[in-house]
Amino acid sequence: MDLDIQCEEISPSRWAELLSTMKSCKTIRLDDCNLSRSNCEDLCSVISTNPSLTELKLNNNELGDAGVECLCKGLLMPSCSLQTLWLQNCNLTSASCETLRSVLSAQPSLTDLHVGGNKLGTAGVKVLCQGMMNPNCKLQKLQLEYCELTADTVEALNPALQSKATLKELQLSNNTLGDTAVKQLCRGLVEASCNLELLHLENCGITSDSCREISAVLSNKSSLVDLSVGDNKIGDSGMALLCQGLMHPNCKIQKLWLWDCDLTSASCKDLSRLISTKETLREISLQDNNLRDSGMEMLCEALKDPRSKLQELWVRECGLTTACCKAISSALSMNKHLKILYMGENKLGDAGAELICEGLLHPNCNLQFLCLGNCDLTAASCATFATIMTTKQSLTELDLSYNPLNDEGVRKLCEAVRNPSCYVQHLILYDIYWSSEVHEEMRALEESKPEVKIIS
Repeated sequence: MDLDIQCEEISPSRWAELLSTMKSCKTIRLDDCNLSRSNCEDLCSVISTNPSLTELKLNNNELGDAGVECLCKGLLMPSCSLQTLWLQNCNLTSASCETLRSVLSAQPSLTDLHVGGNKLGTAGVKVLCQGMMNPNCKLQKLQLEYCELTADTVEALNPALQSKATLKELQLSNNTLGDTAVKQLCRGLVEASCNLELLHLENCGITSDSCREISAVLSNKSSLVDLSVGDNKIGDSGMALLCQGLMHPNCKIQKLWLWDCDLTSASCKDLSRLISTKETLREISLQDNNLRDSGMEMLCEALKDPRSKLQELWVRECGLTTACCKAISSALSMNKHLKILYMGENKLGDAGAELICEGLLHPNCNLQFLCLGNCDLTAASCATFATIMTTKQSLTELDLSYNPLNDEGVRKLCEAVRNPSCYVQHLILYDIYWSSEVHEEMRALEESKPEVKIIS
């Protein structure tokens, strides 16, 4: 049995009911339920008496250090078999880390620890690292995002990483690490015995100066399949260095997030080569980079390469216009693998949408999700989208939010939803104005076709 409750104020009587249920649950999720220390005392009993419990998620609750201390008493019991513990944004400080260190040292079943969004600081993480270095610790996933970490953290983290062969995922995003610390971290990861699969370093104060060391991790760790360095000022010069590692035969990258990295069209030559030849690459985010039409056209040429196996592409807010839409259309008509395409926040216009839809209609195209939110579309393009919705069997989700479609355009989309041949299951229309008459028509449509979700 699983218990999953989110964003609910739990009364004392309701809590008493839930406690009896928890005694037989395998997973418990109580995110954002206004839990406190008193609830943790009850949960301690559940943890220590329910050997079936393997997953406990208590994110966004004001547990505090005292609450976590209560939980850990249960975690330290020999009968505890917990594998996953998530305590994100629970008002913890470095004081909690001593208790968690004891758990890491004593509880080999714990493999997944998320404590992001807490003010642990460098001192707290140094204590956690002592627990990680214990031979009993078998941790595989560690999330320390938004923990107010600084460059000094890496001095303690590196020995722990090098001693922990089981570690597969490390998330350090949104901490002020800087280039010097990231270089040191990467050098440690190259030497470490762990088979790291995921490394997230978003918004860590990285510049092009760190990219040679990150590239070395990519070329030395064939296990690394998920890298996120978004929201860092890497620039085109840094991207060129990263591509050296990404293109190395040892690199098996599958997911690459490079959003808001100060990239321009100058990076697209290297990125195109990566997309067309790195057959392991499945997902790439380039959103919020000034790629422009010329850059997008290069990416489209790569998508037309038969070797490309990319399934998900994010180019939201990349300075694109109608001018690149013919290239996008051509790529869609030739690429059989792309499933998800995010193109919102670009000035494509109705003419651009028409061109994209031509590619969508090609039999080779297997796109499942298309986002064109805030792309300067009007009602004029909705007849074409209605055709797509009733003829493109693969397309199950369409996002046209933040476009001035008005009553005329929304009615055309609703006509497509009414059609028995409509394949779209989720139609997303956030922040679009329509009249009360159309609103009533949409409510009636939702009742008559509950299998189609109109999200607004």
